[in-house]
This record gives sequence, structure tokens and C-alpha cells, in this order.
Amino acid sequence: MSEKGRHDYAATVVWTGNSGEGTKHYRAFSRDHEITCASKPTIFGSADPAFLGDSSRYNPEELLLSSLSACHMLWYLHLCANAGITVTEYTDNATGRMIETTNCSGYFEGVTLKPRIRIGAADDSELATSLHDKAHSFCFIANSVNFDVGCEPEILTG
Repeated sequence: MSEKGRHDYAATVVWTGNSGEGTKHYRAFSRDHEITCASKPTIFGSADPAFLGDSSRYNPEELLLSSLSACHMLWYLHLCANAGITVTEYTDNATGRMIETTNCSGYFEGVTLKPRIRIGAADDSELATSLHDKAHSFCFIANSVNFDVGCEPEILTG
């Protein structure tokens, strides 16, 4: 049990890409892995295809982008509910850019969230738009990264 205000998380990541030679050679192994958290369904992961990963599996960069998007959405929905704004649809087509450095490491340069939200016809679209800034300021994940996370919302009514 966590103490009040502190939340602990656990994840297990298991590499499943040993094709018999382990990491004897850079191209001799798969980047495939499995992510589990408690008794939830397994997430099948790999590296980005640019780094010899399997494009049919999630890569860490996509999961980071998805985490930022989901955290923002959850805060936004919470704030709208509290403000009396009825959200009936929410889709975010988030994008992010990672830059590789000369030493083969890399970093995220930035992420842009592009949520498209439908609210009730009688709801205040200006307030709905402004709540994105508040959601961003509360987002646990956005507050934990060292790059800019922008937001370009589109609010539809009706």
C-alpha cells in the first residue's frame, strides 16, 4: 500500500528475442520483448524498425507518445466534467520527433498533441479550449519529461 500522495508502479519487461546466439552479434538477435503489469494483457514490444525492430510491435518511443496523449486526455475529461462541459468524442493524433545524436544516442525534441474534441452544442467552446492548458499543467507524464509538449486542440460542437 502506498502512502498518501505517493503512487508506486511496477512493470516487468522480458526480452524474448534470443534466437540462439544471444547478443553475440548486433544483427544476431531480435529486439522483441514483452511488457506486463500485474495481471493485465501483455504489450508486445520491439525497437523502432530503424533500429532493427519489428514494425508490428509497439516501440518505446510510441509508448512514450501514447502515455503523454492518454495522460492529457484523462486530465482534460476530468476538468471538463468538473466544468460542466459534456465531451462526447475525443481523438488525439499526437506526433513527436526524436533526434539521433552523433554518438548514436537520442532525445525527444518535442511532442504535439492534436486532440479533436466534440462537446455539447450548448457548451462553452472557449472554456473547453482553455481547459487544455490546465490539463497540461496537471499531466503527470508531461510534468516528467524534459522536452516541450504542445497542444493544438480542435473543438467541435453539436
